[in-house]
Amino acid sequence: MPRQPLLADASRAAIELLPPLNTPDAVAGLEDNTHIWVVFQFHQAAGQWSTKVRPPRLGGNKKLGVLATRSPFRPNNIGLSVVRLLEVRTSPKVELIVGGADLVDGTPILDIKPYIPYADVLVEAQSAFAGDAPAPVTVDIPREVLQVASDYRDCWGTDLPLLIRQVLAQDPKPAYQKPEPDRIYGMKLCGFDLRWRYSGEGKIEVLALEPGGDS
Repeated sequence: MPRQPLLADASRAAIELLPPLNTPDAVAGLEDNTHIWVVFQFHQAAGQWSTKVRPPRLGGNKKLGVLATRSPFRPNNIGLSVVRLLEVRTSPKVELIVGGADLVDGTPILDIKPYIPYADVLVEAQSAFAGDAPAPVTVDIPREVLQVASDYRDCWGTDLPLLIRQVLAQDPKPAYQKPEPDRIYGMKLCGFDLRWRYSGEGKIEVLALEPGGDS
């Protein structure tokens, strides 16, 4: 999944509402918002949290207090993200189709709130260690892989070629590792096993996209 929400805007997710919120009344008017806050649980963040962690933006070598970072290993393992609200569906079930979500299949959603620009946008806000977006990695996708990705279809309209580029452009390897040209990296994405290698400084070459991975 993307390291931060909206960095891979091509990602798609469906948030299904369960009883007693699985009624159109619970989402009435939500479709008038372009973005929403999603409060969720890091249910796959295994292991104990620590008072200090190593943020990827600092190369994985410098420690900061856990409350000064967005580490998923937290005292109460709660996550907070802003995502694009693409569609509100009320039949046959109540669900929200969102874009740019940093969620995995089965993530428990604790609450949803509309994103209010006049109250939530703080143009003067600063972050000392993550002030600017990281420079994206160049991603090369061979024609045969691009064809497989282009043929992918789901009920949310995911653009898989674009999603692959956006996810890999964030350099998903562990921050403390140096790129190893001979090493094959992999992840599961949209039901595929995606594999790639580093072909140079700031460059990724996609090697394969094969069915069989979990979303």
